[in-house]
Amino acid sequence: MNVTASPAPKSSILLEVEVPAERLDRAVREATGRLSRRTRVAGFRPGKAPRPILERVLGPGAVLDEAVEQLVQTTYRDAIIEHGIVPLTNADVEILEAVEGQPLRYKATVQVRPEVTLGDYQNFNFRPEIETVDADKVDKVVEELRDQNATLKAVEDRGAQDGDWAVIGFRGTRDGVPFEGGTSERMPLIIGEDRLIPGFEANLVGLRVGDTTAFDITFPEDYAEEGLAGQPARFEVDLKELREKVMPAADDEFARSMGNYPDIAALRADIDERLHRNALDRARHEFSDKIIEYAVANATLELPDILVDQEVEVMHDEFRSSLARQGIGEAAYLKATGKTERDLHEEFRPSAEQRTKVLLVLSRIADEEGFTVSDAEVEQQVELARARYKDPKTVRYFESERGRNFIRSTLRRTQLVEALVERWLAAHPEHPALPHLEDDVPSALDSPQAEASASIDATDPGAIPGHLHEGEAHDHGDTEAGDSAAGA
Repeated sequence: MNVTASPAPKSSILLEVEVPAERLDRAVREATGRLSRRTRVAGFRPGKAPRPILERVLGPGAVLDEAVEQLVQTTYRDAIIEHGIVPLTNADVEILEAVEGQPLRYKATVQVRPEVTLGDYQNFNFRPEIETVDADKVDKVVEELRDQNATLKAVEDRGAQDGDWAVIGFRGTRDGVPFEGGTSERMPLIIGEDRLIPGFEANLVGLRVGDTTAFDITFPEDYAEEGLAGQPARFEVDLKELREKVMPAADDEFARSMGNYPDIAALRADIDERLHRNALDRARHEFSDKIIEYAVANATLELPDILVDQEVEVMHDEFRSSLARQGIGEAAYLKATGKTERDLHEEFRPSAEQRTKVLLVLSRIADEEGFTVSDAEVEQQVELARARYKDPKTVRYFESERGRNFIRSTLRRTQLVEALVERWLAAHPEHPALPHLEDDVPSALDSPQAEASASIDATDPGAIPGHLHEGEAHDHGDTEAGDSAAGA
């Protein structure tokens, strides 16, 4: 058998295979026997029908087709083993010549994990940017705490104003005729937030409880209800209730109500300390992101479609989970937005390409730097998954070899980025330390991507080997290995 392998676009390899004529002839004889044994032919016992009779029943070329199919599977497996190829998915096979008495010739295009050529990932000229914390930012937090602990007091001695909490009743008409959705007996709202039609709430300013007003207003052109978009309407509104927000004074009593603070100065000091810690933690994360962006921008690789497609599916599952947390079903979302699943995938694809690049480049740098994750660290994360997730399918994923590989790759990347940050800080001792808010063990389960990957049984791109190693041939040496490798 003669096999040539050459690079092809999008991180794929083109295999051109020529199988000797005698192997094709032998495959034809074997195919005749197999088909004869499993085909019922009147007048012949199983395995005894001759080829001409079989082809009269199964159709011309059935025996040759069976022989070529089996021979391609066998020789393709031998070819990828010979060249140390780990396919990401089934090969795209094109038969070039299949004539009895002649060599079988075909070509197979197979997607493989891309070769990542690293550029510089350490000699960057940017620095961490630490947000300044001052008295104004402390004041803002104090005001937010006061707002969160405010009470509502009935308004009796003035008219409504922006910021008041109101309950109204309203009746909307068009040309004197009520329209669907234009009437409510009790509608709560905060005046000035424009939660209804723009300009509607401005007509309530100055009203007292029990007052009624009427006004004309035009629905905006982009109003969700198409029948009302851009249309004029008249509303009659009754102000039924009116309350104002009363915030506690920023004094020592308020400070003590917030916790173990003797006075307002102690509360402000604690807020200042927390803001500084948050600023350092945020600076570290943003610095890490910039390092990753720098490394990816300087690396060279071609992405195979199969890995990007998988990441699109991961992002789609993350999106479904996000909608579910808001109490929204995907079907309802698609109907409301007029989008299709294909539209979503097109929107996800640029981000999926970037995420896949990040995973592959960081895994390549981790290889270069010699980062390893122990089995004990992986097992710790598996135990965490067992405790965290109620869904048996999710737990089984993290218990599986594929899930454990996801954990291992994720931890390697996390530890790599942390090491790159610490390496820069060590080289710049004049720079303030950048501690995390909590000094917990890094987790591979803390991102929505982890649960989404479990949901679709995905393989982490960084866990896919680029070449077969000794002893792996039997694990990867068949045409179905690509499905297993890519999680497709």
